[in-house]
Amino acid sequence: MTLQSTSTLAGLLHKSPFKPIQKHMRTVAQCVSLLEPLFAALYAKDYAEVKKIAGQIDELETIADKMKSTFRLNMPKTLFLPVDRRDMLKLLHDQDTLADKAEEIGQILISRDMEVPEEIQELLNSLLRNTLDICTEAKLIVEQLDELVEVGFGGRENNKVFKMIEQLRKSEHEIDQILHTIRRTLFDLEESLPPVSTMFWYKIISLLGNMSDIAENMSDRLLLFLSK
Repeated sequence: MTLQSTSTLAGLLHKSPFKPIQKHMRTVAQCVSLLEPLFAALYAKDYAEVKKIAGQIDELETIADKMKSTFRLNMPKTLFLPVDRRDMLKLLHDQDTLADKAEEIGQILISRDMEVPEEIQELLNSLLRNTLDICTEAKLIVEQLDELVEVGFGGRENNKVFKMIEQLRKSEHEIDQILHTIRRTLFDLEESLPPVSTMFWYKIISLLGNMSDIAENMSDRLLLFLSK
């Protein structure tokens, strides 16, 4: 895998503080998207492939973390934009946490040879698919930031982003329902599953749920941008 350079971030900051935020989010999205082939390898019990993909997730998480550090070091104390510096840094932190959660899932799956209980596989697929979708929705909203600046955080572009945020919140609610169902199903299976495996499945499910919560937090922060 080719590692992306973080050396251009300082230059991007002089153009727009949103450019490196967007660049960082694209790397985070790459990292998160690898969860799909990671679970596909898990279903196939191809543990060598699981290890390989988990390693790729780890690499991208490291790149995203370095980008975050570079942004913080180069971000000016004062921004001539209708956006609070602290809100920008919180958004960056949320983005980075998405990559952290993806990495944590990968690390769990290489720490032991996990098998997906047949009874939760369909629900797990649904949870994973919806989690990837909501992270993509968050990325698409972040990609609109430059356009919002150009129109002064108002007008038609503003309304477009409001609708995107509204859709993301609906997606998060749907994920909450899936989480409730899959946790209840896993609870009913507890006596038939190895206790340690059950514990790790609860953890993986919670991490996927955390990712949808983080995406919603991102939408809340972006809503602050529109409200100022």
